[in-house]
Amino acid sequence: MFHAAASQLTAPCWELSEELPRLAARGFDALAVWRHKLSDLGPAESRRLLGRFGVRVSSVQWAGGFTGGDGRTFEESVTDAAEAIEWAAALNSPVVVLHSGCRGGHTRSHARRLLMEAVELLAPRALAAGVRLAIKPLHRTTASRCSFLTRLVEALELVELLVERQQSHACVGLAIDLWHFGDDPDLGSLLPLLVDRTAIVQVADRIGPPTADHERLPAGRGTLPLEEVVAAFIDHGYRGDFELDPVGEAVEAAGYEAVLDELAATVEDWSRSLHIHQADAPPRLPAYRLRAAGARRSQASSQMVSPG
Repeated sequence: MFHAAASQLTAPCWELSEELPRLAARGFDALAVWRHKLSDLGPAESRRLLGRFGVRVSSVQWAGGFTGGDGRTFEESVTDAAEAIEWAAALNSPVVVLHSGCRGGHTRSHARRLLMEAVELLAPRALAAGVRLAIKPLHRTTASRCSFLTRLVEALELVELLVERQQSHACVGLAIDLWHFGDDPDLGSLLPLLVDRTAIVQVADRIGPPTADHERLPAGRGTLPLEEVVAAFIDHGYRGDFELDPVGEAVEAAGYEAVLDELAATVEDWSRSLHIHQADAPPRLPAYRLRAAGARRSQASSQMVSPG
């Protein structure tokens, strides 16, 4: 099943009361919310507006920065992430997206320890609230200011390790952004393992490799094989939301209304073609779901290498 959500990042100048009727009119029933945009309304009023227009929240963005690269202390970042979990629970959102924070002046191993320590503190709170924590890796060319996780394999390995450590960490997963990794050479081989740990998939197009200006195009305007990758996620058992979140100069030039029309047309086209695709080929279970739970780590390790 193809579940599409829009994103508040696409139309940053619209208030929630402006964007919700426009989304509903185009058939969107889910929205990725940006905490900064909702800060004046608060969770209670935001939830009331969402309910009025029949729009649910696919994810709350974002929290993190646990390595201190953005100027906050570790404790301040953890407190902020705990608040994001409270927002997600209040808005009935299943996911909070987490950024690790940049490496900064830390060794790579110490940055990793800080992220794991933060998750150790946050995971029980998230589990009690019914919220998944989705750690988001970023492509290496764009990650210098907000993440040290730049490879799918190291992000997956980290999540697997966390989940092994404590049962409360079962709520920890990944946010996979196809703008960053839609053409990653490791995606195909890792997909059977990734799908079970993926909490949210974000979708935007680009021309050429990722760049620091983060020009995120609407799907179909660039060179990424987005429809094929989305189909592969679904075939391997992913049943979460796909957040369409183009952002940048192309969106501003076209205008928010025109971009929403374009996204709605993409959702309609993909819904039709993906339905046909699924009818032609039955969904494939991830291979390691067929093994005993105790065998999961050994298989994952055989496909991963530790970060350098």
